[in-house]
Amino acid sequence: MNTTSSDRTGTPQISETPGVSLAVASSEADAAAVDAVIDHHAQLAAALTAHVGIVLDAVRSTTPGEPVRAVERLVEFCEAQLLPHAAAEEGVLYPVASAYPPARLLVEAMIAEHRVLQSLVEELRKNRDPIDGVSASSALLVLFEVHLAKENDLLLPLIATDPSQSLAEILSGMHDLLGKERHEDHGATGEESSAGGCGGTCSCGESDESEPTLDVRQVPHEIRHATVFGALGAVPPGGTLRLVAHHDPLPLLAQIDDRNPGVFTVSYDDRGPKAWRLRLTRSR
Repeated sequence: MNTTSSDRTGTPQISETPGVSLAVASSEADAAAVDAVIDHHAQLAAALTAHVGIVLDAVRSTTPGEPVRAVERLVEFCEAQLLPHAAAEEGVLYPVASAYPPARLLVEAMIAEHRVLQSLVEELRKNRDPIDGVSASSALLVLFEVHLAKENDLLLPLIATDPSQSLAEILSGMHDLLGKERHEDHGATGEESSAGGCGGTCSCGESDESEPTLDVRQVPHEIRHATVFGALGAVPPGGTLRLVAHHDPLPLLAQIDDRNPGVFTVSYDDRGPKAWRLRLTRSR
């Protein structure tokens, strides 16, 4: 969708931002800040989707201990990235949003959702039963997708449309909200970078060989690369992500190698003409 921005002189500009309703932002920097947060959301959600898919695959596996290891990796991801992101939102973004009377109940509900996310992660950490792990991880994913949609479509535009607020300044330096590579420049240019997460737009699933599959043909162009980066972050050493694309994704593969030199090897199962199917295997 489009997010309209202004340079504080009254000249509106349009920024392409998936998942956000058409809104007039107070500055071009604020529109770029919205883009940066949504980009990071896409990466977080793609990584979570891939982790949950790995848990489901592991439960079907006959390898002893694999379900427990898959759940442990999911918990590590949540405790290292997802929960710190939620805490950063409560510390920086939500206090500003709650100052708007129409948004107070929404913010309270979103904080309550954070508590449910925390309880689900704690359940995964303590419970070693594979079936319970599938149930809790699936609930975690569904809730996170719904939660991100509220942030992208409601909270971010609310702040970005207020000329008395600067979303770019509010989020300045917020590593956990914007991602370690986007937070440095989100308020200045709005340019694409290689960091990003998805409000449920990625389609990680299981192939016949029990390897997660991401069909990027179903992912909006604006968050496609961020979604792939997030999904790759969930692949363990020796694991493989199957990628399906409209075309040979050579620019994406170059970015992956720039970000992780020598970490992923690429092989092709199909080279078009309707779809390119690749296997990206993590070496370490």
